[in-house]
This record gives sequence, C-alpha cells and structure tokens, in this order.
Amino acid sequence: MTTVRVFQKDERLGIELPVLEKPWGAYTREEREAILKEWERIRGTIPDRIKALEAEIEALQARLNQADREEEIDRLWAAVCECASRINDLNNWYRTQPDVEPDPDIAAEHREREK
Repeated sequence: MTTVRVFQKDERLGIELPVLEKPWGAYTREEREAILKEWERIRGTIPDRIKALEAEIEALQARLNQADREEEIDRLWAAVCECASRINDLNNWYRTQPDVEPDPDIAAEHREREK
C-alpha cells in the first residue's frame, strides 16, 4: 500500500491533523484509503484526549474555588476557557469523516487543470 504522509502534530490539540498538499480528488484511491485508515486511527484517540481535558478543567475549577487573588482567578478562568476551546475543536475534528470518493466538483476541476 502507498504511504502518504499528510498528518502533522497539532501541539494545542495533542493529536495529528491532516494537512493535505493537494485537493482530495488529486490523491489516488489507494492514497485516499491509506489517509482515511490513518485518520480513523487518530480519530479513535480523540475521546480520550477530551476526557483528559475535562479532568484538567475539573482540577482548574477546584483551584478556582480556593483562589482569592483576582489575577489568579483570571489566569485560572483563562485556562478553563482554553481547555473548553480545545474540547470544542476536538469534537469538530471527531465529527470529520471524509469519504474515499472525492467531491465530484473538485475532481472535475482537477481533471480540467491536468489537460
């Protein structure tokens, strides 16, 4: 099977994300299948990543309950908001399920450029 490297580590989210160098339809069917197989493996790690961030939020909230200085409260709330933002982004990526078949419009556009 063809090896196509299209994933890069996203440090903020803690997972690898697809970074396609060309339109989806420009990859061969074999390449698309390999990419999707790898994406499904990565996608399977997202729920555990979300659980870890939820635990981090709980710990931050516990610290918020003990905080008494305004600057500490602001810093902790910012950290909670950042974790929540990352959870939201991870949920969006988790819902991303591309198909092996390319979008017909993109494929047609690619074929036209190839002429």
